[in-house]
Amino acid sequence: MFENNLSFARNLDQKDPLKEYRHKFHIPRHEGKEAIYFCGNSLGLQPISVRESIDKELLRWQQLAVEGHFMGETPWLHYHKQFKGPVSRLVGALPEEVVVMNNLTVNLHLMLVSFYQPEGKRFKIITEKGAFPSDQYALESQVKFHGYKPEEAIIELQPREGECNLRTEDILQTIQTHAGELALVMMGGLNYYTGQVFDMQAITQAAHQAGAYAGFDLAHAAGNVLLQLHDWQVDFAVWCTYKYLNSSPGGVAGAFIHSNHAYSANLPRFAGWWDIMNKSVF
Repeated sequence: MFENNLSFARNLDQKDPLKEYRHKFHIPRHEGKEAIYFCGNSLGLQPISVRESIDKELLRWQQLAVEGHFMGETPWLHYHKQFKGPVSRLVGALPEEVVVMNNLTVNLHLMLVSFYQPEGKRFKIITEKGAFPSDQYALESQVKFHGYKPEEAIIELQPREGECNLRTEDILQTIQTHAGELALVMMGGLNYYTGQVFDMQAITQAAHQAGAYAGFDLAHAAGNVLLQLHDWQVDFAVWCTYKYLNSSPGGVAGAFIHSNHAYSANLPRFAGWWDIMNKSVF
């Protein structure tokens, strides 16, 4: 039974199986005391181990220079391969379905090159109203790039009057209603403003039944909630790593493409160096 008092909260802290992880991070101080930090959605705390890790790479650079790309404990050229295992576990994916690269919005645009392919009547995108602004800007610019007006192409989901969260049945009904003109469902896996976690599996299934792709921005979900992108059959996802994954300001972002699409020659894409190196989407 929940109790609204300090002793009850402290008792919960003592029982928390993750409580020891607090000691692995630097806690900011305010007026000589450790601050109560509620800004993990904007920047995670610095892990105590970061300085040692960075110093190791600086030493490799100092000693090896360009050879650091190919030599040493963790050669830089294939850094993305080193992260495939742990990153895939974070988002519930196969190792070959994930990569660490770029920043979130760049990755989102790269995914939209492949997964937003409007044609004829099928040109609309469903997203949630109040999505993170960078997602809104990306979707609007992609729609305009293809010659459509955002107010005609983008369908924004909003809660019922007097409610704060979207009902899953309303999301699924909207997908079904627009099935004949829908190209993509693209929304946050967790709404940054309300904290609502969306039923990504049900949304993906409904999008596929409507003949559309489904993708998610996991900036506020990766490292925060349980994800099973592969099993949910999500087509693509993107996320940053500086929030709940505590990487750093400007930390390199991540991307996921389901193995159903990884080697598809039918999906358009913007190719580069890694395509030659890896002979894959990444």
